[in-house]
Amino acid sequence: MPVIGLVSLGLAFLLYFSVVVCTSLGKSCWTLGDFNSPVLEQDGDIVIGGLFPMHNIAPETDYNFSDLPHYRDCSRFDFRAFRWVQTMVFAIEEINSNSSLLPGVTLGYRILDSCDNVHTSLHSALFLLNGTFGQTQANAVSSANCLSTAPVPAVIGLASSSPTRAVAQTLGPFGIPLISYFATCTCLTDKKEYPSFLRTVPSDKFQVQGLVQLVSHFGWRWVGTVGTDDDYSHYGIQAFTEQLERIGSCIAFHQTIPKSPSQAQIRSILNSLEGSTAQVIIAFATEGELLELLIEVARRNLTRLQWVASEAWVTAKLLTIPELHPVLIGTVGFSFRGTNIPGLAEFLFRVRPSSRPESAFTNMFWEELFGCRLGYEDSNDSVLPLCTGLEDLMETESSYTDVSRVRISYNVYKAVYAIAHALHQLLQCGSNEQGSDHSCNIESKFSPLQLLRYLKRVHFTNQFNEKVYFDTNGEPVPLYDIINWQKNARGTINFQLVGTYDGSAPSGQQLKIEEGLIQWTGGQTEVPVSLCSPPCPPGTRQATQPGQPVCCFDCLPCTEGEISNISGASECLKCPQYYWPNKERVSCVAGVEEFLSYHEVMGIILVSLSLLGVAVATAVTVIFFLFRSTPIVKANNSEMSFLLLLSLKLCFLCSLVFVGRPSPWTCCARQAAFGISFVLCISCILVKTIVVLLAFRSTVPGSISLKVFGPPQQRVFIFCCTTGQVILCACWLALAPPYPYKNTSYQDGKIILECKDILPLGFYLVLGYIGLLSCMCFALAFLGRKLPDTFNEAKLITFSMLIFCAVWISFIPAYNSSPGKYTVAVEIFAILASTFGLLFSIFIPKCYVILLRPDLNIKRGMTGKLSK
Repeated sequence: MPVIGLVSLGLAFLLYFSVVVCTSLGKSCWTLGDFNSPVLEQDGDIVIGGLFPMHNIAPETDYNFSDLPHYRDCSRFDFRAFRWVQTMVFAIEEINSNSSLLPGVTLGYRILDSCDNVHTSLHSALFLLNGTFGQTQANAVSSANCLSTAPVPAVIGLASSSPTRAVAQTLGPFGIPLISYFATCTCLTDKKEYPSFLRTVPSDKFQVQGLVQLVSHFGWRWVGTVGTDDDYSHYGIQAFTEQLERIGSCIAFHQTIPKSPSQAQIRSILNSLEGSTAQVIIAFATEGELLELLIEVARRNLTRLQWVASEAWVTAKLLTIPELHPVLIGTVGFSFRGTNIPGLAEFLFRVRPSSRPESAFTNMFWEELFGCRLGYEDSNDSVLPLCTGLEDLMETESSYTDVSRVRISYNVYKAVYAIAHALHQLLQCGSNEQGSDHSCNIESKFSPLQLLRYLKRVHFTNQFNEKVYFDTNGEPVPLYDIINWQKNARGTINFQLVGTYDGSAPSGQQLKIEEGLIQWTGGQTEVPVSLCSPPCPPGTRQATQPGQPVCCFDCLPCTEGEISNISGASECLKCPQYYWPNKERVSCVAGVEEFLSYHEVMGIILVSLSLLGVAVATAVTVIFFLFRSTPIVKANNSEMSFLLLLSLKLCFLCSLVFVGRPSPWTCCARQAAFGISFVLCISCILVKTIVVLLAFRSTVPGSISLKVFGPPQQRVFIFCCTTGQVILCACWLALAPPYPYKNTSYQDGKIILECKDILPLGFYLVLGYIGLLSCMCFALAFLGRKLPDTFNEAKLITFSMLIFCAVWISFIPAYNSSPGKYTVAVEIFAILASTFGLLFSIFIPKCYVILLRPDLNIKRGMTGKLSK
């Protein structure tokens, strides 16, 4: 880029210096060098300049900065570029014959060869604008024609972006319009650097957007790029890479074809293509630069590669030679909108060689096309036969004669008409009322800058019903055709239209493709796959490999609680609360709620045991009621016995609250019922124990123990003990009541419905209060175990307290370690076991005496005085 800028400024100074020399002399001016390149020209009232790459290989010029450089002829004639030239000539002649457009004004043309080279393009542009051809210092031109009015007020050109940038930088300061038909580099959009540049071809910005959408549409996430060492490739591939990475795709490799590459360089590029796993290659280059590379690709038979073409070579006839058919059949790419221009084919076929100087390009074309030499000039090439000049163009097949759907030629055609319509407005054609054929103001002189202003405002609809205009950046409407290379029945390649791209359409409606019409590389009907790593199946996620692009990854299973239900997921999705992944981890399924139910076996067993306990306690109550007058019932404090039996029934019944689906009221009721029932039970037992101890102390003369702790005091004692537990439970439930909770931490796929204790200390205080009373009862009963009595109730209470304490001491670790519903089952089991222990230890021996040993149920039997 710095080199282009320096050269452009230097040559712009040369142009300016020519003007200064011309003006200062006043009578004559001359160019500061010679210009021997051929020129195709036609005089007119207004002459339009043209720069076309009729040759695409420019010779290397040695600059020693002591002698003037001598330019040698360019090589490799381009038939397609010559068709562009003839299209410009055709359009100008068509306008000249049109009485409604620029009436009375004749357009001329002056066309030079740019050789697709920066230096040659600048050289041609400057001599084109100076308007001096074949002139030397000795043969001066009259000052009247030397830039007093611009010899060429507008230029149509060029094809490649790098030469176009150089020429646009040179012409910009002078306001001379440059309209390109094929330079697509996004860099040319900068109006500060290129103020006089316009184009009838869309910017690469839109082509890159289309290519990225095309790659995304076919799922190609791993592609290679091939370009050349010029602005077109550099800017195009850079923009393509940036946009491709935004959609998560990657560039596998990038190879640059050097200017005039050696065989070693070609082989190195091919080794990279062959060694890569990428199956799709995006090529930003011209056909001439790709030819040698593709020939080597064909030699190596790399037919697996799917080529995607930029607009620079997607319709290039040069690459349709049979040798390249195996590798290029199936190529897809973007091309400019094409059309069939009426009369163009006939005009092209009328071209004939001539000895006139302006036919130099035609003569080159003729010799190259027919492989002969014309006898107009002396030639040392005696191998080629002489041309007759009567050879038939219709019998040949080349990019010159293929005008079925012209594209670049159509851009040239639109550029000529854009200039003509701008001139029509500038010259105020048709605005006078004299009715003369010369209705344009041909007396008015205009500068190129004036023409540039009108060009920027030009807006018309051509004969193909297409609106032609330039936006604020000098850009046209971005319309593309999507082309597919297909082999026809004759064995040649057809450029089949398979889709369109409209860069001005709303997002999502820009790309339209008929996939059924596409023929892929190798004759395949299925879309080629180009991936660094295959998509991860559902149930897994992508994990980027260290040091590799994001497209190269390993597939890792989703972690616990996560799923992925699509292929190629980069992240797994966490299941919602109370949902778990299925076995394949592709979907979330609702968790199974689990609680101790009345319908399951464990629940039925525990409920049955609870009801059995109630029944046994009820039976004992009935027995005690029926035999309430017997000594054994009277001796055991019948009132306390009945109250104890009632509390035991409540203990059995409170276990039923623990079974079933937890709810707010059951969570509060279960612990309160458990705590109060057991405190009532233990209080009764404690009273009985105290009464037993006091009964034996009352045998001492003068003892008033039983009077002090009589039935009223016993009731108050039980009430006070029970009230303490009631207050403790009320405070607990008021401050931090348990609530239903869905516990998902025990096992995946199961939701344990349980009662969550906000304050576990409350439960342990309730349990501790029961334990305190139990320990007091056990201690007092232990003290009275040796009291003299045949039926010592203190022994029974001691044994029952041992069972009770053993059950609840073992309950605590079992309760904390049991998962899920088994926690509830452990608490119910502890309730039932301790309650059955109390019931059997205290009342079964008495029932045994009452029912089976009535002989002991007498006063003497109770005192141990019954004879053996």
